[in-house]
Amino acid sequence: MKLLISNDDGIFAEGIRSLANGLAAVGHEVFVVCPDKERSATGHGLTLHQPIRAEIVKSIFDDTVTAWACSGTPADCVKLALFALLETQPDLVLAGINHGPNLGTDILYSGTVSAAMEGVVENIPSIAFSLGSYTSRNFEVAVNFAQSLMKKIENEPLANVMLLNVNIPAVKEAEIAGVKITRQGVRRYIDIFEKRVDPRGKTYYWLAGEVQEDVEETNDRSSVEKLSTDVQAMREKYITITPLQYNFTYGKQLGYLQKWKIDNFRE
Repeated sequence: MKLLISNDDGIFAEGIRSLANGLAAVGHEVFVVCPDKERSATGHGLTLHQPIRAEIVKSIFDDTVTAWACSGTPADCVKLALFALLETQPDLVLAGINHGPNLGTDILYSGTVSAAMEGVVENIPSIAFSLGSYTSRNFEVAVNFAQSLMKKIENEPLANVMLLNVNIPAVKEAEIAGVKITRQGVRRYIDIFEKRVDPRGKTYYWLAGEVQEDVEETNDRSSVEKLSTDVQAMREKYITITPLQYNFTYGKQLGYLQKWKIDNFRE
């Protein structure tokens, strides 16, 4: 398959190099377009008020991989690849392997997930891969799973365009409990801003939040809601696959809001 890979950790990140080289090694046609520096937690931001530059990179990846370093955000990278750099559309857009998990509400801020979501916006199935540790540099298990997932999708293409958000525990392969299809959980942070003073005496603030993981439980749940959350399953050392879409409409509340009598606001 023809694969476009991006990330938010930057061109020099070991995660994207491992993923690109690993998929090229099993015969896929791999193209990389990713930020020239770390762009973590940029969400789906786009560059509108300055030019975007892209330069070919040859020394980092396998010789069979074509790669560009881009001055923009992760979403910029995918958009630029699809409309300017690649001659034909890829079969899949991949993002990662991210250095750290993207679970629950992390996806709202994640540049990794946003890069993959840009593919879905352009009607291309996409996958975001994240390793469940910020410090581990062992991507072998994640790459092996990515290779298996590509083979699965090649033989059984996804029925609909969607984003698969994949998180891999940072443990040895023998310790992986299995693979679970999960729903998005909750991953809240206790945000703490540290107040500091720079050498010139000016005050600045540094965000230093602590993660607080919640797994919501209700007694009356639909069949979908009975699925494990990605947060819970990762805690139990499962590889998690969560299907995502960009439509944020809160469907259950449409009927409730339609009962509002807003049309008489002029009275």
